[in-house]
Amino acid sequence: MGASGGVTAVRVRRPEGLPRRLPVREVLCLLPLALVLVVAVRHWSVLEEGFRRLAGAEWPWLLAAAGATCLTWVAAAFTRQGALVERLPSLRLLATQFAAGAANHLLPSGLGASAVNLRFMAVCGVPLARSSAALALYLLAESVGRVGLLLVLLFVFPNALRLGTLLPDGAVGPLLIATGAALCVALAVLLVVRRLRTAVFGFLRTALGEARGVHTRPARALALWGGSLAFPALQAAVLVAVGQALGLRIPVAHMAVAYLAATVAVALVPTPGGLGSVEAALVVALVAAGAPAAVATAVVLAFRIITVWLPLLPGALVLGALVRLKVI
Repeated sequence: MGASGGVTAVRVRRPEGLPRRLPVREVLCLLPLALVLVVAVRHWSVLEEGFRRLAGAEWPWLLAAAGATCLTWVAAAFTRQGALVERLPSLRLLATQFAAGAANHLLPSGLGASAVNLRFMAVCGVPLARSSAALALYLLAESVGRVGLLLVLLFVFPNALRLGTLLPDGAVGPLLIATGAALCVALAVLLVVRRLRTAVFGFLRTALGEARGVHTRPARALALWGGSLAFPALQAAVLVAVGQALGLRIPVAHMAVAYLAATVAVALVPTPGGLGSVEAALVVALVAAGAPAAVATAVVLAFRIITVWLPLLPGALVLGALVRLKVI
């Protein structure tokens, strides 16, 4: 107690030898790198075989594949911006898409990319309800673009895939029944649980309002739908370039159809970035398009090295940097 009646502040010194507390943000910066290490160790045989295949490929085609891969992040940035009325900072948006690509391959079913983009929009001042609506609009546009492009190519090239090799006899009926049953259960739950129904309808109102706002601006609508078509088209172009580099002698359109069919088929498989499921589906689709199984396997391994494994470590580093800089 001082002479004037005030309280003198006493500073408590930290005991010597006590470990300092590691900040949460520092841990989040290191977490992507740790996850990359875990995923790389688990898939080491795939990495080794993929790099061995790349060593004997034609490098001009591989450079074209790498360039198309880089353009996919630009297309994703255009689509993300097109799904939101507010203007997002362009360079940070592009860096976020690169980082989101790495996060998407480390967590299941696209959760990584969605979490990164939701956090980025929150930092940019977009309310959660509207950022969630923008995310839903992005996912819808990307799905429509991918499926629409596949249907157009199948209409133009009806013999691109031997569909009988993709689905076993009698599999279509049970698949449709299971899908219909799941939709009926979801609808029943929605009708019975009032709180869930209120939340879903509220979200739909917000999402429809966001969609109307976006489509009243031609620039936003063009970015949304142009990016949603360009993204799968560029990914298909990567597969085509890798196929050319490794001597896969089937028509280019057939390779593109095989890629789109495989990615649509595995869209609901809950594995990190489709690791494992995408490779298997791509091999089956390329074989259905007329490729020899051995060459198809080599092409898919090299394709995944270029689109997933080479960007994974830089993407994780950018993700950690964005967390540290409080961009996300």
